Amino acid sequence: MGKLIRYMGPFAWSVVAILLLLFGRAMADLSLPSYMSNIVSVGIQAGGIENAVPKAVPASEFSRITLFMLAADKDRVTGDYRLLDKATLSADDYAKYVKSYPLLASVPVEILNISDKNEITALDGILVKPIAIVVAIEKGGLSSISENITLPEGADPFTVISALPPAQMQNILNIANEQFNSIPSTLLNQYATSYILAEYKALGMNTGNIQKAYMLRIGGIMLLLTIASAIAAVIVGFLSARVAAGLGRDLRQKLFVKVSDFSNTEFDKFSTASLITRSTNDITQIQLLMAMMFQFLFYAPFIGVGGIIKVINADRSMLWIIAAAVGALLTLMALMFTLALPKFNILQKLVDKLNLVMREILTGLMVIRAFNTQAHEEKKFEAANTDLMKTGLFINRLIVFMVPAMMFLMNGVMILIVWVGGHQVDAGHMQVGDLFAFIQYAVLIIMSFMMVSAMFIMLPRASVSAGRIHEVLTTDPVIKDKPDARFFPGETRGLVEFRNVSFKYPSAEDYVLKNISFTARPGQTTAFIGSTGSGKSTLVNLIPRFYDATEGQVLVDGVDVRDVRQHDLREKIGYVSQKAVLFSGTISNNIKYANELMSDSDVARYAETAQALDFITTSAEAYETGVSQGGTNLSGGQKQRLAIARALAKQPEIYIFDDALSALDFKTDAALRKALKKETFQTTMLIVTQRVSTIMGAEQIVALDEGKVSGIGTHQELMQTCEVYREIVLSQLSAEELV
Repeated sequence: MGKLIRYMGPFAWSVVAILLLLFGRAMADLSLPSYMSNIVSVGIQAGGIENAVPKAVPASEFSRITLFMLAADKDRVTGDYRLLDKATLSADDYAKYVKSYPLLASVPVEILNISDKNEITALDGILVKPIAIVVAIEKGGLSSISENITLPEGADPFTVISALPPAQMQNILNIANEQFNSIPSTLLNQYATSYILAEYKALGMNTGNIQKAYMLRIGGIMLLLTIASAIAAVIVGFLSARVAAGLGRDLRQKLFVKVSDFSNTEFDKFSTASLITRSTNDITQIQLLMAMMFQFLFYAPFIGVGGIIKVINADRSMLWIIAAAVGALLTLMALMFTLALPKFNILQKLVDKLNLVMREILTGLMVIRAFNTQAHEEKKFEAANTDLMKTGLFINRLIVFMVPAMMFLMNGVMILIVWVGGHQVDAGHMQVGDLFAFIQYAVLIIMSFMMVSAMFIMLPRASVSAGRIHEVLTTDPVIKDKPDARFFPGETRGLVEFRNVSFKYPSAEDYVLKNISFTARPGQTTAFIGSTGSGKSTLVNLIPRFYDATEGQVLVDGVDVRDVRQHDLREKIGYVSQKAVLFSGTISNNIKYANELMSDSDVARYAETAQALDFITTSAEAYETGVSQGGTNLSGGQKQRLAIARALAKQPEIYIFDDALSALDFKTDAALRKALKKETFQTTMLIVTQRVSTIMGAEQIVALDEGKVSGIGTHQELMQTCEVYREIVLSQLSAEELV
């Protein structure tokens, strides 16, 4: 996949926006378990009391709490509280405070006089133990902290303690600290919040409103975080789809442009079926992966790493459970990736093979029916289809095994967390809300790895597809323009010359053409004839650089064709191939293929020269008659004549007819050659044919035999000097016809 990163440049800002949104969404999702823990531990269990810092407390209780503080802590705490006394308050202040603290009518009250969060956090650390000591003494008496103090019957323990000498008081504090150091902090917090809640009730405060306000505040925050996460998810989905679709569009465009620059050598390397698969199926795999990757693969690390950090900061006692689960998941994912990647590579090749078989069968359907070989072709298709099915089944079985294995692992982890966490709660080392939060974090962490594993199901196939696309995009065409390409001179137009040209196909050992030399001049027809496989078509394909000569030079207007731009070279050539290729559209569109601005009168003229009027004018739509893809709704002769009309419409300097008259009857052939002579009398005409009658009037005939020139001359000259040509002629024409 890394090979395709270079093509992500146009979408850089969208990717940055996606990452920022994913980070924000992850932070929102990771915050929810903490708030849920607060709902349970603070909102439900503690009645909305968040810490060990009471907002208000009777002055007598405040004195008891400060009794068990060091001098410095006591000064800090008393400085942060304000004493409310009915006797000293103004009437307005008294009326304001007594509504909130009804007990103020009978006893003085200490209220918190600060709002700084850092200071409140510091007070929480100072007050929690003194409050726990007060609770212990109120429930168990002095014996709960010291057995060395005798309490007179009916005496107030706090009065007794306050009267103790400083040394004995310090001893009591030391003993109390030792005792409470062994108590988990969660229990100390519970003691403190229970005490504060009881004092609030004693003050006459509405504790129900306190709890309700806390629940609404935390619940509101959770709702906002959930909405923000949902909005981020929708935007990420939208941007991911745009990036994926845009990347697919760009890759298809780049593939099309690249393939359009390929020579026949590259087409021999990549089959047509494979190139179609790479342009469609492979790019679809990349597009699907990209759409899912931004939403899951990039999101999973934020959730996984963030969840682990949250767990470490909250409670490390059960971190080993997460570590074991992650290790098992990574092992399972590595095993699946190792098994699946080679199969995905095979899968794409089997898709190529299936497309090749299907394309071959559909193309040759008429021949298959004519020979009654449907059963044989069905077996061939079934074999390719079955191979694809077996590989697909293997991959799907891996996926089918992996999903329940991960679900089993996740449920097992949940059971283990509840089991271990239950003992932790029972021992007072963890609150119930913290246990719920830990479960949620564990689910998020495991789900993040499950997201990654789900992506790994798609990643191997997409990775193979990316490699196949990259292979095409990085293939350097054998035939390409030189950086310092020359221009054609203006003084000659259409002169073609072969100088000692030899050619063999790439990776082949034997030469197809050997030491070919001839000159084709403007205003003349040069014909090539020879037995099947003698190299006629290969020879003319060297002129427009469909292949490059292995040895020697092919020159047009005195310039080596390898020294000029391919565009400039092909602008000079009108080419009609052995198999006439037409494009879907109309007859007019096909003739105007080289020049869309051509007038209708010119279209008619070229169609007339190509002897195509007989079937064009008989149709009601005439030149607007529809042509199906490949011209399948036309006969072979009709397609050849339209292809010739298209070449004439280009008005080139050189015409190459590669056996382009083979589907014409002799009468049409003769009429066409006569009309062509008038239309192309100043151009260079190169004709490849098997018909002797087609080329008997040519100014120059090149007879080929096994890739070599066996004779060059006119018909009469070759009949006298070339045995190969004479044999071909006598095999087609009688002695009477030669006279």
